[in-house]
Amino acid sequence: MVRGVFQDMERLGHMDLEASEMAIRASSHQIGGSLLEKLLNADGGGYRGARTQCRMGHRAEFIEYRDKQLLTALSAVAVKRAYYHCEQCQAGVIPKDHNLDIVDTSFSPGVRRMMGQVGGKEPFEEGRRDLEDLAGVWVKTKAVERVSQAIGKQIETVFQAERELALSGKVVPLKAVPKLYIAIDGTGVPMVARETEGRKGKDQTGKAKTREVKLGCVFTQTELDDHQRPVRDEHGTTYVGAIESAEAFGTRIYAEAIRRGMTRAAQVIVLGDGARWIWGIAEEHFYGAIQIVDLYHAREHVALIANLVYGTATIKSKEWMAARREQLDAGDVEAVIACVRRLRPSHAKVQEEVRTAADYFYRNAQRMRYAEFRKQGLFVGSGVMEAGCKTICGQRLKRSGMHWTVKGANAIIALRCCQLSSRWEEFWEARALG
Repeated sequence: MVRGVFQDMERLGHMDLEASEMAIRASSHQIGGSLLEKLLNADGGGYRGARTQCRMGHRAEFIEYRDKQLLTALSAVAVKRAYYHCEQCQAGVIPKDHNLDIVDTSFSPGVRRMMGQVGGKEPFEEGRRDLEDLAGVWVKTKAVERVSQAIGKQIETVFQAERELALSGKVVPLKAVPKLYIAIDGTGVPMVARETEGRKGKDQTGKAKTREVKLGCVFTQTELDDHQRPVRDEHGTTYVGAIESAEAFGTRIYAEAIRRGMTRAAQVIVLGDGARWIWGIAEEHFYGAIQIVDLYHAREHVALIANLVYGTATIKSKEWMAARREQLDAGDVEAVIACVRRLRPSHAKVQEEVRTAADYFYRNAQRMRYAEFRKQGLFVGSGVMEAGCKTICGQRLKRSGMHWTVKGANAIIALRCCQLSSRWEEFWEARALG
């Protein structure tokens, strides 16, 4: 390696720094891998005597030593392990694999951690290239996918146990907070054909091509800024989500709110768009909470009606839209409803849209008292949830050409929610201790 560096200097007349540092890094990895291999095998293979117990408590007999090729963050190494066999279970027992956390895998915990980090943030092929370029770790794209999804499943298992503990009332809330928000939304994710079979879609074919991911975030607010606008607490936002029924998701988001201190919050606020399933969850799990329909979602309804009735970007459309927005900002929803109902479009489809909009505002009137909410120093927009939808799903699960199974998508959603909730280190440390 050093000889190659000097040869480059002679050939170029100067040092190729990038090539030199990469060569030295590769050499350092090899040296470190050799040292790690010696440390791993210093125990002689983890021999525990002629017999040991299997996980079921049966007696397993020592058979032989078996080597395992393991890819580590430094290099590939060979690990010597004592192999036992349980006659009753008809299965092998390798205690050293359990101790090293390498059961049924040829990747070290360090490599799997890196694979999970990139797999949760970017397409698996891009993650594979990043591991190669940035860490000098060479793996296959399919391996990044499998490991990332396996970690996602582990996260879901850990957090499921956490939810059950929260629902049992045995969890002590993290801390008392003045205001705790629960924001809920849904977004479609492209699926493989078998996952949407028999489901109705919105396009011309009438066949569904996506499944809805239900997402929620919990965040807290302590202060107002100099303009008396609410400020979200820094590092205080956590996310949950899955492709599942509204009933199952309701339990999921409720447990997270409990964990985050809902029982000790002075005010609890639910933010969402006009979807009925969201407010069904609010009524069931957050009864008595302040309910707020996202202001910007309400404005979108106003804009839709204005453009349908008066034409896109026309003066009349803009004037009608501006007047309704002023009424919304003032929380005068009744005035908005009256103006919508006075519209008399000639086209039948537009008439139906107008009726639907009037019903939307009527149904959510008490959730649109924006002037009153602002006086209380509350958020009236769910921008944090919109951003979460884009970051968790849009940037990772909705890229061009992607099609998911429910199982695979839910694993990556769990992984991304863990990472974006700043709980990755917490999960990994707890997993190592467990």
